[in-house]
Amino acid sequence: MSRSLLRSVLELRAPLTRLPLPPAFLLPSRGLSTMSATMQNVAPARSPSQAIPASIPPSASTTPRAQKQAPTAPSPVEATESLSQLFPLLRAQPRHYITAHIHGRPYLVTQGDQIRLPFKMPGVLPGDVLRLDRASVLGSRDYTLKGTPWIDSALFECRATVLGTESEPLRTKIKTKRRNRRSQRVTSKHKYTILRVSELKLLEPAA
Repeated sequence: MSRSLLRSVLELRAPLTRLPLPPAFLLPSRGLSTMSATMQNVAPARSPSQAIPASIPPSASTTPRAQKQAPTAPSPVEATESLSQLFPLLRAQPRHYITAHIHGRPYLVTQGDQIRLPFKMPGVLPGDVLRLDRASVLGSRDYTLKGTPWIDSALFECRATVLGTESEPLRTKIKTKRRNRRSQRVTSKHKYTILRVSELKLLEPAA
């Protein structure tokens, strides 16, 4: 018997051994996609304790959130009644403050404070007395009156005295341009008006 025939007989008699599978990254892409698709389609079974009862509607498990309502403005009658009741208490307080508006700028001041305006007010001289009749807030330690947007000028009297004007130190700025050797020298010296709140009192509302 030849060697080749003997070798073939021995291979047939030997037990078949199972070859190991190659690693996952060597498998074809189609096989991987089919395996992932089958795993996604199979959903885990729920236990009886986790099952949702059919008698409870889905809307009963969720509670709606409470919606915030915007505060409503009081009616003119209610505002008049509260003003007639609380304004005498505001007048009885020892010290008051006011948010006065001068040329559209608010200033929170009390009697005796100084105001430095960021500009020079035209047409006024030192010693002139100005009445500030536009205010948005008027209050004391315990009470506050807010306007919508302004407070009636018949409820208060605020006067300011012009102390004079003051100027800032001379400022110099050198202006240059790109690719240009020329330079421009600019000087500025702004002036400001100084006021002092000389009087602030609350008047009795008209009946």
